Amino acid sequence: MKKTLASTLFAALLLSAGTALAHDDATLDATAAPNGGQLRMAGMYHFELVLAKDSKAAKDNPVVVYLSDHAGAKIASAGASGTATLLGASGKATATLRPDGDNRLKGVAKYASAPDTKVVLSITLPGKPPEQARFTPFAQAGQASVAKK
Repeated sequence: MKKTLASTLFAALLLSAGTALAHDDATLDATAAPNGGQLRMAGMYHFELVLAKDSKAAKDNPVVVYLSDHAGAKIASAGASGTATLLGASGKATATLRPDGDNRLKGVAKYASAPDTKVVLSITLPGKPPEQARFTPFAQAGQASVAKK
């Protein structure tokens, strides 16, 4: 009995470790995001950040975030809120994110599409604690996309 229980626990640990590794940033960067943005894991959610890819100068541009679970199922954005803080050579900008569709939050911030841009995203779903994720949306070719209007 002890041997069977120990084997079962060991197998469960191996499977959970594999699942955790499957969602690291490198793996998510190699995954085609459904809306052409960059994926990150935040707690039990996936956030997909989509920014304007062709803004050579800092100007008001959309910031769009899609919410899903680890299996890719949409998470409703009704009642959710968030902020996106963008940091780069053009300075610091913050977008207030509001529901904009079934699993989407949207805001506007002044930014340029520069490779050094970093984004800190904080999303609060109804009745849940805030979740955070960090992005480098223009660091790799193919990771940025024009946000849908």
